[in-house]
Amino acid sequence: MGMSLLGIVFGVAFFVVTQAQTSGFEAFFIRTILGTNGAIRVSDRFQDIHGTVTKVSEDGQARFVFHSREGARYVEGVEYPEELRKATADFTGVTGVSEILEGSGVLDTGSRSHSVRIHGIRASDHIVVSDLEDQVINGSVKNFRDDRLGILVGNRIAERLRLEPGDRVILAGSHESLNLRVAGIFETGVSQIDKSRIYLDLSTARSFLRKPHGGSVFQVAIRQPENAPALAAQMQETFAHRVVSWQEREKVWLDVFKALRVSSAITVSTIILLSGLGMFNVFAIMVIEKTRDVAILRSMGFTPGDVSRIFLWQGALVLALGIVLGCLLAVAATYGISRIPLRIRGIFSTDSFVVNWDVSHYIWAVAIAIVVVGVASWIPARRAARIEPAKIIRET
Repeated sequence: MGMSLLGIVFGVAFFVVTQAQTSGFEAFFIRTILGTNGAIRVSDRFQDIHGTVTKVSEDGQARFVFHSREGARYVEGVEYPEELRKATADFTGVTGVSEILEGSGVLDTGSRSHSVRIHGIRASDHIVVSDLEDQVINGSVKNFRDDRLGILVGNRIAERLRLEPGDRVILAGSHESLNLRVAGIFETGVSQIDKSRIYLDLSTARSFLRKPHGGSVFQVAIRQPENAPALAAQMQETFAHRVVSWQEREKVWLDVFKALRVSSAITVSTIILLSGLGMFNVFAIMVIEKTRDVAILRSMGFTPGDVSRIFLWQGALVLALGIVLGCLLAVAATYGISRIPLRIRGIFSTDSFVVNWDVSHYIWAVAIAIVVVGVASWIPARRAARIEPAKIIRET
């Protein structure tokens, strides 16, 4: 019985700890991508070449649904950014809209060069829809905002080109070259971004890329990011532009985290299951050994329900003690793990284990323990309740 108790304690604790880790890294990844690329992205205008009227209601009103991305002809970028920006900001739940002009170029320091992806932005708008201010690790966004020829560069680019804030660098393109000053260095933790992206003032980027009008995309921040798919679908139907939510954009990574979370839950749940099997064996042997005692209790007036409750209460006491100790161990272990140094640079950036303190992890662990221990206690208790005292006494 003591081993079964330990199994429940460690099973509950390990379940909570593994879920706290996997969901913690997932939540941190989501915060990273929302703080870098936003919740919703509005980009190319498209036309459904097969026609857009797909349904006519009974009152004669036509409903326009843009449903065929594969059969659509795209027009690069947003054609009328100011009008679309105002319309986007009017949607319920939208907290910020940032216009971005994308392009490519080459940063050259004289001794080294590096191909980069240009993001032309208005700093005041972009810090509302991203964590850019917090991501700048050297320099400042203020210097970037005050200098139209200032740039923000990813830390991987800065390491390769050996750049520091205040350094001069040449941005070369197909049309012209600009002499720029490094206003700051940022780190998002997403290696693909940190080694390729630079931020440039929107007006400077338009001049450099020779795009005085249109051709931009929008990064949109919303109050409740989990509602992004529904809002994106509504925007796409309204604007006739391609609108992508962060869930669709990062579907592969979200599926990976989900698989890891489910896999760890199944694996750790086997500890609780083995504890339940051990408890079942203990109670089954106890019923066999206490057959005469049960028969005596029955002859004294105990009902089958009374006998059954004796074993169920024993299981409940072990279960309650195991849950309490398991939850306390889970809290201590989760806190201890969160203090372990762990440097990760890839899909996000962190210097320690990331955990998610969520009461649902404890609820799931307790629920699994209750089901397993409940079944392990109920079957022997039911067998004990079916013992006939007269038969046992005759055999004795």
